[in-house]
Amino acid sequence: MDRLAIVVPCYNEEEVLKIASEALRGVLEDLAAKKKIDSSSFILFVNDGSKDRTWELIEEEHRLYPSQVCGVKLAGNVGHQFALTAGLLTAMERSDVTVSIDADLQDDVSVIEEMIDKYHAGSDIVYGVRKERKTDTFFKRTTAQAFYKLMALMGVKTVYNHADFRLMSRRAVEQFSQYKETNLFLRGMMPLIGYQTDSVYYDRKERVAGESKYPLKKMLALAFNGISSFSVKPISMIMGLGFMIIICSILAAIYALISYFTGHVVPGWTSLILSIWFLGGLQLMAVGLVGQYIGKIYMEVKQRPRYNIEKILESEQEQETKDEL
Repeated sequence: MDRLAIVVPCYNEEEVLKIASEALRGVLEDLAAKKKIDSSSFILFVNDGSKDRTWELIEEEHRLYPSQVCGVKLAGNVGHQFALTAGLLTAMERSDVTVSIDADLQDDVSVIEEMIDKYHAGSDIVYGVRKERKTDTFFKRTTAQAFYKLMALMGVKTVYNHADFRLMSRRAVEQFSQYKETNLFLRGMMPLIGYQTDSVYYDRKERVAGESKYPLKKMLALAFNGISSFSVKPISMIMGLGFMIIICSILAAIYALISYFTGHVVPGWTSLILSIWFLGGLQLMAVGLVGQYIGKIYMEVKQRPRYNIEKILESEQEQETKDEL
């Protein structure tokens, strides 16, 4: 049977960690009892430089359940996407299939069984997709829908209403490991892998405890990173807008000449100032946008490590294997 690793990135999750551990251990035990996964399957908590007691609680859970709970301690806070990547690549060496899920348990753990069933049916990637967004505020629901529509407009292939709750086979993770870029947007990268995919649908729950680690500022940063990492359409749009303004300027020049020669000159100080401000703002925006792309290139060419692992808490079975060697 296949060994499952449930990868859980954590940042300041002391309020929910034990609850998440209990719920996910229950999932492992249930699936193992049904002979759908190997009994050596485990949870891999990834501590993303938390400032609270998250790592201490991970160590405590590991001591209590050494065969089921493992941990990865990153040397500093690197962000959700990097922490999740660290967990996936660490689990890749120790498992046959991985499921990534956030510690807040808003994603329905009960559909992990359905994910495993679809994996056994031949799917290498199974996306967890929200059925609807009735529990979201009007603002969050509207902005989320706008985000997915904007991504599609920019030519970025994503799965609608899917975040980072997904199953991946070992060969899918191995293929993902070949993507070395620093500017990570996992929701856009997964469809690039190209293996057989499927989806499971669930209702998203309220957060068990604590606060969301993705406020509006981070969501906007993630959205921009996703667009700029996968599409150059914003630059093309700016160039197209520039051509339109040139055409408008030519028409305005023709109108001004006709007005001059016909003697119908109208004082245009206001329109002139507005035009200068508009064009100046457009130029600054265009330069800033190009600068963002250049900055991404700058970050990529330095090829710095995406994260540093300080410590790994391995399962009881792996420790015994190393002792034997």
